[in-house]
Amino acid sequence: MSNRKELETRIAMGRGDQDAELVLKGGRVFDLITGDFVEGDVAISGDTIVGTGARYQGSQEVDVSGTILVPGFIDTHLHIESSLITPHEFDRCVTPRGVTTAICDPHEIANVIGSEGIEYFQLASERTLMDIRVQLSSCVPSTDMETAGARLSAADIKALRGHPSEIGLAEFMNYPGVIHRDPDVMEKLRLFEGKHIDGHCPLLTGKDLNAYVAAGIRTEHEATSAAEAKEKLQKGMRVLIREGSVSKDLQALQPLLTERTASYMCLCTDDRNPLDIAEHGHLDYMIRTLIALGTPPLAAYRAASLSAAEAFGLKDRGLIAPGLRADIVVLDSLEACRAKMVFCGGQLADDTAFAERKSIPIVGRHSVRAPVVVASNFRAAANHEATDVIGILDGKILTEHLHETIPIVDGDKKPDVERDLARIAVIERHGKNGNIATGFVRGFRIEAGAIASTVCHDHHNIVTVGVSYDDMALATNRLDELEGGFVVVRDGSILAELSLPIAGLMSMEPFEVVKDSLIDLRSAARTLGVKLEEPFIQLAFLALPVIPALKITDRGMINVTDFEIIS
Repeated sequence: MSNRKELETRIAMGRGDQDAELVLKGGRVFDLITGDFVEGDVAISGDTIVGTGARYQGSQEVDVSGTILVPGFIDTHLHIESSLITPHEFDRCVTPRGVTTAICDPHEIANVIGSEGIEYFQLASERTLMDIRVQLSSCVPSTDMETAGARLSAADIKALRGHPSEIGLAEFMNYPGVIHRDPDVMEKLRLFEGKHIDGHCPLLTGKDLNAYVAAGIRTEHEATSAAEAKEKLQKGMRVLIREGSVSKDLQALQPLLTERTASYMCLCTDDRNPLDIAEHGHLDYMIRTLIALGTPPLAAYRAASLSAAEAFGLKDRGLIAPGLRADIVVLDSLEACRAKMVFCGGQLADDTAFAERKSIPIVGRHSVRAPVVVASNFRAAANHEATDVIGILDGKILTEHLHETIPIVDGDKKPDVERDLARIAVIERHGKNGNIATGFVRGFRIEAGAIASTVCHDHHNIVTVGVSYDDMALATNRLDELEGGFVVVRDGSILAELSLPIAGLMSMEPFEVVKDSLIDLRSAARTLGVKLEEPFIQLAFLALPVIPALKITDRGMINVTDFEIIS
């Protein structure tokens, strides 16, 4: 809340009775209400725009002649932990690309260390250039069909409320719990009645969807087809178009994004790593791709800022207009969407500004407490050859529920390279019970060795896939030594690895170092025959039991359609 002097100063600067603190001179503002280009300077006082469409004088003046100014981009749903870097490094990585607000759900770290993980992000939000808004994680764990490192009750969530970064209840993944009125679920929903509640209901339709939306849930990022997205729009949900490193829904939903629908559609990344950001981009990539596919620029930029701000009740941003937060991206062209300069709350996001941020204490060290495993732990003992197999859909986190006949040899159903049937296993790593579950997956095309990871949504146990039990054991045990991360192994040798010691999820290194390590890991995985562009992120989602159709956790194979463990 501004004091009287600040209010009067803003008014005086807006009227031109007093020089503004900062003036961006000579550019054109892309107005997201009318679609017009507005000539004139942009005057700023502190973190607030005070004038547009006129000539101003300022204590500091920046020449932006020949450029287009657009509002800062808002990523409406992501897990910063899934970028594999700290909030400070994420800020340094994506803010220069125009992302000035990130609406994050820290349920990845919360599944490992509980409330402490959410508090870590709340503290980080006070010390970054971008505005990080921290939703309170609704489903820790996501279901009762996995072993997580922590559990958050409604009382735990209530105790985290009140921080300035709070923006509501994060994605409610337990949609069966909503529609069947599970008492614990109802308690959490009641806690946020009248507030923002984020959605997560893949493939839900008809009366079940009506029931879910009737709970007061108003956003959805899991729509993967235009038909699904259209029904959800017709139910009043705001659809967040997602384009992550694995979950790629932009192409499917792009035809639905028009100037008519843009007010109810937003953009998000969900999970995007530094390598993908370096090679392609972030929200800037989504915007230029949408425009290249035929989306009107006005619709694309509305979805990226104004519509996002309105969807989440952020009334102080989304336009370049007097009285709003000075989140501004300076572009050469709307079509290219490549930021020349970015201002967050009136502050230029440059190396000096990033260097001046205060650091925060690291949390979540030494979180990997998995049992030591041996090759025999990965045998799939069985007495029948009929086998459930996870079928990967490249570019999606949805999977197929396949059925194959796999012969039993010496009491074990073995991986079969010729049929692209690899062993997948999840090993409980929080020191709770030491569970080990095994199954089969098709789609990696792995021909030798193994890969393993502690990024394993959302419980973040160890997940490994391979065709050599010895290499799977080596990769799994190495993750304990690394305090978590990624490992690629072949013939008893470690080919590449990345340590993620913060809760087994995030590196303590700069994002450039993480990017280079991901290049090495991807190259090493390809020497095993793996064809997937992002094998580690794809692997992580195979353990998420709230995305249809077949998944695996430390408790076994999960039929997500029926929401039950396959015996």
